[in-house]
Amino acid sequence: MRVNYKKPFLNYFFGFIILISAGACQDELLGEEKIYSNNFNQLDLRNFNNSRLFVFENDTIMGFYHNEEVWVKLYDIPPHSALKITIEVLAHDSWDGNLDDGVSGPDYWYFKLDDEEVYRTTFSNSVCVSTYCLRQSYPEQFFKQNFPKEGAVQTNLPGLCSTAGVPNNTTRYSITKTFRHFQDSVKITMGDELMQTNAFSPLCDESWSVSKIEVSAMTVR
Repeated sequence: MRVNYKKPFLNYFFGFIILISAGACQDELLGEEKIYSNNFNQLDLRNFNNSRLFVFENDTIMGFYHNEEVWVKLYDIPPHSALKITIEVLAHDSWDGNLDDGVSGPDYWYFKLDDEEVYRTTFSNSVCVSTYCLRQSYPEQFFKQNFPKEGAVQTNLPGLCSTAGVPNNTTRYSITKTFRHFQDSVKITMGDELMQTNAFSPLCDESWSVSKIEVSAMTVR
């Protein structure tokens, strides 16, 4: 059952806006320390739940997922007032973005901090011509109307399953967000709500993976 989106991320989001706003002259970055970096080449899945690894384009990555969540918990974070989180996401095969037809979309991807959703968007691997263009929300949050693959860092990768070997059917995104945070531990959850009711194998039709996660602790005054 698909759940109506109620924007529970707003508290975190407004904190982020306050932190980086050009007009927020009271905010001064005093220090930044990278506390976690994992590109999965060392097969490191400590503190993960529902994690699995596979090789795609000669690179070991975590995935692939369809209507699932995966999370990692980090401990012993030094004193800080904000976290900067970078997640590299690969959207495989036939993501349909903002299409809302009850059959093939919308196709959401989201992440949470400490079980509260802080970011939700959509991706589209569709072609875009004058008569057919399935828009996506990324690099903004849902429901913005941007062109397919907008903001991507790599677009020419082949598909994984239903479009295996076909160029331009996996898209890589590097998502970096900063949030107010003070606790000495954090749980980072990544997940999706994908719809493909007319596919023989929904997992093969569209899925996602993670190629890197980095977290920095920031001290802001």
